[in-house]
Amino acid sequence: MSDEPKQTDPVKSPEAHGSLWGARFDSVMAPEMVELNQSLAVDSCLWREDIRGSKAWARALGRAGVLTQIELDSVINGLQGVTLRIETEGLGQAQEEDIHSVVERMLVEEVGSLGGKLHTGRSRNDQSATGVRLFGMRACDQIREEVLSLIRALQGLALRGLHLPMPGYTHLQQAQPIRAAQWALSHVFAFLRDIDRINAARGAAAVLPLGSGAIAGCPFAVDREALKDELGFQRVSPNSVDAVADRDWICDLLYAGAMIGVHMSRLSEDLVLFSSSGFGFVRLSDGFSTGSSLMPQKRNPDVAELARGKSGRLHGNLVTLLTLLKGLPTGYNRDLQEDKEALFDTCNTLGITVPALAGGIRTADFVAENLESAIDTQLFATDLADYLVKKGIPFRETHGVVGRLVRLAEEKGLSLSELSIDALQNEHEVFEKDVVEVFDWERSAEVRDTIGGTSLRAVQEQLEEVSARLSGIETATE
Repeated sequence: MSDEPKQTDPVKSPEAHGSLWGARFDSVMAPEMVELNQSLAVDSCLWREDIRGSKAWARALGRAGVLTQIELDSVINGLQGVTLRIETEGLGQAQEEDIHSVVERMLVEEVGSLGGKLHTGRSRNDQSATGVRLFGMRACDQIREEVLSLIRALQGLALRGLHLPMPGYTHLQQAQPIRAAQWALSHVFAFLRDIDRINAARGAAAVLPLGSGAIAGCPFAVDREALKDELGFQRVSPNSVDAVADRDWICDLLYAGAMIGVHMSRLSEDLVLFSSSGFGFVRLSDGFSTGSSLMPQKRNPDVAELARGKSGRLHGNLVTLLTLLKGLPTGYNRDLQEDKEALFDTCNTLGITVPALAGGIRTADFVAENLESAIDTQLFATDLADYLVKKGIPFRETHGVVGRLVRLAEEKGLSLSELSIDALQNEHEVFEKDVVEVFDWERSAEVRDTIGGTSLRAVQEQLEEVSARLSGIETATE
């Protein structure tokens, strides 16, 4: 085997690749650097946003007198030609380092050297930041709709469980009886908070960086307010140094995505437990369950398990971006090229997972007989203590009385409701025969009639609040 150095294929210079920056360099890019430098595989999906931003920038240059009306019309038509070409042919064998370079090269192929005027006063720093913010605003709208669909599915499940009992759990131990509807609604309110976070992230994304240039602003009289209105942003960035480096809004979106992941995972954990043979409270439909390749009897809650698993990458994407940003100096740095993979992965993961989980909920049903049989009378221990409170006994004393009765029932192998009136009166003389009324789940639920409680009125009020909030969200986004 030869000891001579391995020869590598010659690598074209950045300028030869159609790069936007290569003329300053004499030598070619090192082979090891080429793949590291390229982001086209990641940012190619932003071609629509890049063209939309480029059209707006062309019009801004026209208003600023940089482009004549004839030149502007030609550039706009050329960008439309690029759009049609990508829609029909894709990007082909494009070798440029990013989507911005591809679009500019294709524009020059459409309109000749005039295409080179489009980048006047614009840097890839503000160009890229604009494109990804446009993507982010659209992604927030899509995520919001998907989460709203999941909320509506849970709302429907709550209606199906309005008159069904369910053991409420703390520490995964039976605690007090609740309506099954209230369990479903507990997840609804968590996802409604996620809607607020998504809306906040969208608002943070809706700041126009275009016109900031590389760092110092634009030397031409572009109307940034007109750019803002044309592209659908809410505000113009107030500081060009900050504008090209600001990725806070992506952190906001990834945090919102991570919290959606938390809430999907908790809901999924409940579904895994409650659909198991040990509980049997919920039955997932065939369309969202799978079987076993070995065990014919198996019915696996895969939609819930997969959603629970996906939450990990949503959390990881947030940590990735926070870690990326924490040590950067002022202004744009090439590290920021790494912002998009985490963003795109979160949006894609939510786009796959939320609709599947919504479908699983929409087609799920409560199993009434299992819910009713799961109501152990120990769930009424607090009701028994409250019974004594209503007869004037301090709660701390009643807590001890009932605790001893629970222990007595366990020692005798009885349920709490099976203890005789004599056994109850041995602990406290105020017990009367009407104590049997305590051991009724519906009575227990109905006495908890405060705002947010589990009485029929309180749960119906929660359902009405959910409907009102959904209507408000839909009206605000029309």
